[in-house]
Amino acid sequence: MRQAINPQMQLGEVDISAVTFNPKSRDDIPRLLRALQHIWTDLELRTQVLKVLETAISADHNNGRPGMDLWRILVFGTLRLVINCDYDRLQELANEHGTLRQMLGHGPYCEHLYHIQTLQDNIALFTPQILDQVNQVVVAAGHQLVKKKTNRYMAVPIRS
Repeated sequence: MRQAINPQMQLGEVDISAVTFNPKSRDDIPRLLRALQHIWTDLELRTQVLKVLETAISADHNNGRPGMDLWRILVFGTLRLVINCDYDRLQELANEHGTLRQMLGHGPYCEHLYHIQTLQDNIALFTPQILDQVNQVVVAAGHQLVKKKTNRYMAVPIRS
């Protein structure tokens, strides 16, 4: 059975909500990680997104091994699609990109490395259909956040 997230923090690990990003960066990776951080900090949204992943991924794969956490599958799957990279580049980023490793829940003392086959086997489960379901949940939450105005053009009294 896959875990949604590992609740036990390790020595030196930073909470995902406290990860900081370079505000002047124009790269697409920090922008994606900030969006994922928003999903992480909104408990209701995070629960809905992880529920989508749990029902779609866990139902298809049950071979007795625990598998990669659902949060990590979400991070790797969206990263791979956003930057349009192959698994070799994804492995390099997963093992060497400091901020990405913090978003995955690794501290500075964690020596865990991701192997290419592990990434291929787990990230291949993150299909476009699952991404579409996650997008629907996130967009619905965005509409709640912004609360669109019902009438764009408000009647303004004309002064004479």
